[in-house]
Amino acid sequence: MAIFSRLFTLLALSYFAFVVQITMAGDADIVSDFIVPSNLTGGIDGNFFTFTGMRALGDADPPTTFKVSKASLAEFPALNGQSVSYAVLQFPAMTTNPPHTHPRSTELLFLLDGSLQVGFVDTTNTLFTQTLQSGDLFVFPKGLVHFQYNADAKNPALAISAFGSANAGTVSLPNTLFATGIDDNVLAISFKTDVATIQALKAGLTPKP
Repeated sequence: MAIFSRLFTLLALSYFAFVVQITMAGDADIVSDFIVPSNLTGGIDGNFFTFTGMRALGDADPPTTFKVSKASLAEFPALNGQSVSYAVLQFPAMTTNPPHTHPRSTELLFLLDGSLQVGFVDTTNTLFTQTLQSGDLFVFPKGLVHFQYNADAKNPALAISAFGSANAGTVSLPNTLFATGIDDNVLAISFKTDVATIQALKAGLTPKP
């Protein structure tokens, strides 16, 4: 009986540690209504809770490449502790938001204009895809690889994404794999190709002067 008791205790502790890890994976709960940055002096008013960075979108020329405009913790300090952020996604014709993940949040995309081909891959390597039309919403589960693609050869697309974290994080697969200095041989073996191919991929991701 003593052995079973110790085993049960170990299993219970393991389960507790697992639950704690999951709980801590998202934004931490706060014990105040909001968090004021320590370097902000002189009190706050409504301006602190207002983000005006998206105003420029209305006056700017349409982008020629895919563009993301964010309202996250980095741009909008009032979001600290609020477990929410936004991004505006602008897709010129035939552009893509390359495969990427958000390690700290689910993404809920609302397509305002145009059409998009979207998809994600789950942990069983199953691909889920959909063609969205204006007015559609699509959810990308937390941490899974996903993408968006405007396949329309003539018309742009515009979407807004909401995140359940003030700092969802973005891990771009192309940049992470081929623009961070991982050894060419490691990548060549992993992708079952040769070093020359890996170097060509890396060169394609090198910023143009």
